[in-house]
Formats: sequence, C-alpha cells, structure tokens
Amino acid sequence: MKAIRIHNYGGPEVLKYEDAPRPEPQAGEVLVRVHAAGVNPIDWKVREGYMKDFWPHKFPFILGWDLSGVVEELGRGVSRFKISDEVYSLPDPTRNGAYADYIVVRESELALKPKPLHHPRAAAVPLAALTAWQSLFDTAQLQPGQRVLIHAGSGGVGHFAVQLAKWKGAYVFATASTKNQDLLRKLGVDEPIDYTQQRFEDIARKIDIVLDTLGDETQERSWSVLKKGGVLVSLVQPPSEEKAKKLGVRAALLGAQPNGAQLAEIAKIIDSGKLTPVINRILPLSEARRAHELSQSGHTQGKIALRVKNGDGTLKGKQS
Repeated sequence: MKAIRIHNYGGPEVLKYEDAPRPEPQAGEVLVRVHAAGVNPIDWKVREGYMKDFWPHKFPFILGWDLSGVVEELGRGVSRFKISDEVYSLPDPTRNGAYADYIVVRESELALKPKPLHHPRAAAVPLAALTAWQSLFDTAQLQPGQRVLIHAGSGGVGHFAVQLAKWKGAYVFATASTKNQDLLRKLGVDEPIDYTQQRFEDIARKIDIVLDTLGDETQERSWSVLKKGGVLVSLVQPPSEEKAKKLGVRAALLGAQPNGAQLAEIAKIIDSGKLTPVINRILPLSEARRAHELSQSGHTQGKIALRVKNGDGTLKGKQS
C-alpha cells in the first residue's frame, strides 16, 4: 500500500509518501480501507518527537489518528461490523496511523460513520469530538444550566465543545479572535468574547467549567473566573493541584482515549443535526506537509482533513 511515513523526527520535510506493508487484522481487529484522515496538532507533535517518551514508535511509522473509511476485512471474533460498513475511528496512537491506504483498528475503537457526512468531514470528527466529550461529560460532569467557558471556541476541539455543551443545555462563553466571532455565534455561543479586544475575566464570571485549550497565561488567568466547586480541564498542560485546592475547585489534564461506544453516541448527535464539524480545508494525502504547516500555525478555524481515496475509487498519490 501507499502511506506517508516518517523515518526520523523533524520538520514537515520528514514526511515521505512511499510504499509500506499492508497490515493484517488479528483477532478482535478490523482492516479499514482509509478514505480520509483528520489532521490534528498531535500529529506534528509526534513528528517532531515531543511525544516519544509517552508513545514510543519504531521507525518508520505512519502518523494520523483520525480516520473515516470502509471495512475491508475482519479479524477473528469481530461481530459488530461487516465488510463494506462505512466507519470512523480514533485508533490507538501508539500504533501506525491513518495517513495510508489501509489501517488496522481494534473493534472497540470503531463506530459506524455519521450518515450525513462524507468521509473527509467524518475523518475530522473522532479525536476532537472525543476530546470535547471526555472533557465536558466524563471529567467535568457537565449538567444542564451550568456556565462553561471554552477557550479557542472556533478551533478544532473548541468548536465541538461549544456544540456539545449547548446540546447538553449549558450557558456557553467562548473566546476567539475578531474574525471568528461570527462562527462562535453560528455555533450557538451565548456570550462570544473577542480576546484581541476584551479580557475574558471581565465577561465570564461564576463559571462552573473552564475548558483550557491554550495553557500558559490563559490557564493562569482562568482560575479567577471559576466559582467554588468548579473545574478547570486542560488539554495542554497540567493545572496546579495546589492552586485548585486553595481555591476550592477541581483541576484535570485530559488526553482523549479511543472509545467506539462514545463515537457511536457522537454519530447519533451528528445524524440528528445538533453537531457538525467545521472544516478548514481538505487536501490530498500527498499534501500532508502543507497540512502540517497549517496545523502548526495554530490559527486554523475548525479542522483539516486529508483525502486518501477519491469517490471514483482511485487513490490520491504523487509525492508533494
């Protein structure tokens, strides 16, 4: 098969479009023909070597842990899926990823793709939507009527978090730059905050849950908006347990875990029209380098996806 692999850590230039062995599904696993792969900040962080102590990979390996495709082959004992099912997944990030024609995924990490979405849009959902779901619902235990502050509400995770919080019945504050204020309103934000002109702590008060997607100074300033018993969930750096205790709040660091059952729930919400991915752009697999450069700039609205397979059945190739 064809895949984008890396043979060493480094910049976007280490991404190589080349032949790679097609994986074989073992017991409890499914071989998926990848139609599209989502691009996330974690991809370039792995590429640059930031995650090597957490997720050891053997070179060469394939990046990309967000995918949508079609079931090609079933391993022994797989019962929830059949060949030709359209599926999507956040697979185990310690294994080879989805910048490839095929990927092997555990049955428990897989769900049927949301019906309204074509593959590139569906591939943009799993990692970011699961991160939002697990932050708001599993960790923060969001209840209807609570007040939530979402930093970078127009970003990859942020735009899913806004919609899921609204779906659950929360009152939502979210930050974004001037050009993304309209998107925040469209997503259903109750009080959009333009961080270039306003200080969020002047507007968001008595907050039950802060979703910190930025860290550093933003995280530090966020403590002051939380009410007693509130929770700060960070996706980027460990919040101070000491500070949380002193203020009478909870703090947590979260990294999304693969979860096919939750993806099935998310698909139902998408099918009902209450959740939709915002796509920044869709590029062919051969332009993975460009996708990484865009992701690394940190200023993309919504998500970037790579098209691995065309609707007419041909594969996207050619070295960029």
